[in-house]
Amino acid sequence: MDKILERYERYSYAEKVLVSAESETQGNWCHEYTKLKAKVETIQKCQKHLMGEDLETLNLKELQQLEQQLESSLKHIRSRKSQLMMESISELQRKEKSLQEENKILQKEPAEKQKAQRQQAQWDQNQQQTSSSSSSFMMREAPPATNISSYPVPVAAGGRVERAAAQPQALIGLPAWMLSHISS
Repeated sequence: MDKILERYERYSYAEKVLVSAESETQGNWCHEYTKLKAKVETIQKCQKHLMGEDLETLNLKELQQLEQQLESSLKHIRSRKSQLMMESISELQRKEKSLQEENKILQKEPAEKQKAQRQQAQWDQNQQQTSSSSSSFMMREAPPATNISSYPVPVAAGGRVERAAAQPQALIGLPAWMLSHISS
């Protein structure tokens, strides 16, 4: 029986400790809630003052502090704004310089293309002149009739006649003076 009573007392003491710890924790939460609620109200009140609302409750000293705070905030805002504007200007100047360089390169390209076109035109003109002056050396297409006997027969050195009947296409359209060179 004594053992049972001892166990009962031990468990009941442990339970009291747990209950008291829970009530302390709950009391701490209530206290913490009250403090946080007061902070939120103060912050909301300050925000209204900064927005220019609810100023009737402020005295002269509080209004002066609010004014100094706003002026200080404006200085920080203007400073940051100036910094951002200077960075933006620098970036735009870099872009401008890059675009000017690119523009110079693009302006050079048409001039180079025109130069290349002029050179090509001169080359083409030279080729036409060369080809027209050497057109007598170029072979022409064979006429529709292929009567080899109608073509001139080359005469070899020593007066002997040679026929190039095996290669009539090669002889077609060649001047007579070239035929004598081919057959020799």
